[in-house]
Order: sequence, then C-alpha cells, then structure tokens
Amino acid sequence: MKKRNILTIVALLFALLIYAQQSTEARALLDNTYSSFEASKGIRLTFHAATIGPDGSEQMSMNGTAFIRGDKFRLETNEMDIWFDGATQWVLMKEVNEVNISNPTAEEITSVSPLALLGIYRSGYILSAPEKKSHNGKSMTMIRMLPAAGTSAYSEVNALIDSNKQTLVQVTLTLRNGTKQRITITDYNANHNYSDTEFRFDKTRYPNVEVIDLR
Repeated sequence: MKKRNILTIVALLFALLIYAQQSTEARALLDNTYSSFEASKGIRLTFHAATIGPDGSEQMSMNGTAFIRGDKFRLETNEMDIWFDGATQWVLMKEVNEVNISNPTAEEITSVSPLALLGIYRSGYILSAPEKKSHNGKSMTMIRMLPAAGTSAYSEVNALIDSNKQTLVQVTLTLRNGTKQRITITDYNANHNYSDTEFRFDKTRYPNVEVIDLR
C-alpha cells in the first residue's frame, strides 16, 4: 500500500463523519459524532490501517498515531511523520533522515488532512439506515454509504460507530476491483488540549535531519 494511500484513508476517517444524503437517522448519528469530534480541543488516536484482498486476506498494513485539533494535525507512522499547522506542512521521511517543508495547496492537503475532505464528501454518497453490528464483542452501529455517481474510486464505504460514545471505530472502503482498505481506531482520547506548537516541526529536536524548504 502506498504511503499516501494510507494517509488518505486516515483523512477519510474524519470526512466520513459528516456524510449526509438519505437516512435521517444515519445523518443524526453522524452529525452527533462529528459535533463531539469538533468540540474537542485535542484528540489523540491510534490506528491500524490495512489493505484487504478480494479473498479476505490482509496484504499490507501499518500502525500509526494521529494528533488533531481542528484543521491542524500531526501524524506519526513508522515510515514518516507529518505536521500541519493550517498553512505549512512538514514531512519527515525517516528512512532518508530528511524533512520537506511546503505550503500545500488545498488539493495536496486533502490526501493527508483529517478535515480537508469535509467539503468534498458532504455530498455524493447515499446513506443507508443504520445497522447493528458486533465488533470485538460490543454492539456497534454501521452506516453503509454508496456513491451517487459512478466517478468515485470506491463502490462502497462502511463506517462503524460506537453510538454510545459517539466515536468512529472503523471504516472500510471497497475499491471497484474488490480490494478493501480498512482502518481501525484502536484507541481514542478527546480529552487533550494541544497548543499550536504540537503541529509545527521543531528543528532542535532533530538536529541531524536535513531540511529541504520547497516553499
């Protein structure tokens, strides 16, 4: 799985929180979940992202941690870390010990920002009525989403929500070739209060990293 595809899935986690088309019950649940997310001054979550083949086998996977406050975020994975303060982005590529600085366009930030996809995905999907599903022995609510037009890369998107806590637990995106991209939130804590420095690269903490300014 390409690194950028993984980060796109992370971004989609949050964009999915505001899909609204058909089911008013599904819309209400997603709106409440998003409101809880939006009201937090700082969210920390850990996730497991994987590509699932048409035969159901896990082909590629990675674990990571996301720190979020509004449109600002920091993502940490084994291969790279990303900071975004709302205007400037820093991407630390650990294998080559290099950080790239840029002012990404709206289109570029869409692939990694937890909130940048909001405007794109507010429409274009039809929501089914919520369904009860079991996940790790707990009762969850699943909302199935089908693209209203045939231009979407996904034939189906399923969001699994803990309706009691109003948090997103898992999302599965089915590509048109039958392959699935799935991300599961393994831990979620919305009780943080992050300062702006959390979302900016600190060169003093990485004295040996080569900095390439692409702005």
